[in-house]
Amino acid sequence: MFVVDDDSSVREALADLITSVGLSVETLKSARDFLEHQRPDAPACLVLDVRLPGLSGLDLQRELIRMGMPIPIIFITGHGDIPMSVRAIKAGAVEFLPKPFRDQDLLDAIQHAIEIDRAALQERTMVTELRHRYNSLTKREREVMKLMVTGMLTKQIAAQFKNSEATVKMHRGQVMHKMKAQSVVHLARIAEKLGIVGEAG
Repeated sequence: MFVVDDDSSVREALADLITSVGLSVETLKSARDFLEHQRPDAPACLVLDVRLPGLSGLDLQRELIRMGMPIPIIFITGHGDIPMSVRAIKAGAVEFLPKPFRDQDLLDAIQHAIEIDRAALQERTMVTELRHRYNSLTKREREVMKLMVTGMLTKQIAAQFKNSEATVKMHRGQVMHKMKAQSVVHLARIAEKLGIVGEAG
């Protein structure tokens, strides 16, 4: 996990607290440093000061959203106000803690944030695997899959494509096999995760 704060004493104190519960932590002094830092592909969270030189904490939050780099954020600040905290939470922050805060409140927020990121990472990994399977389908198999998940029967799909039912059955079998779907309902759930609409083409 990461701590971004321009005050070195705060960085050290937070690092000591976080490592005391067995978590590894990297500390950085600016938002720009965080953006340039390589993030490991593992559950993580970001403890972030709102007021930083250059890019502020809220600016960094917006930038991470824009770049499609989701990470749960816990804001800490000695100068926060209610509108600022509302803005941060609305944009997806896990917690907004005014200084001074209780150590346990921060540790609880970190635990919650890491659980959120663990679930999101599992979801992203699963969708990547499903996308890989979908990309292995031929063009016709993708067209058949899109019609299958709308509930169309083999003979209806055959009529649409002017194919024999035997040909469509073969395509359906390949779709189910390649997508590792146990049923058409399961296939429909996969299609939903991939954002595939039930239209041919």
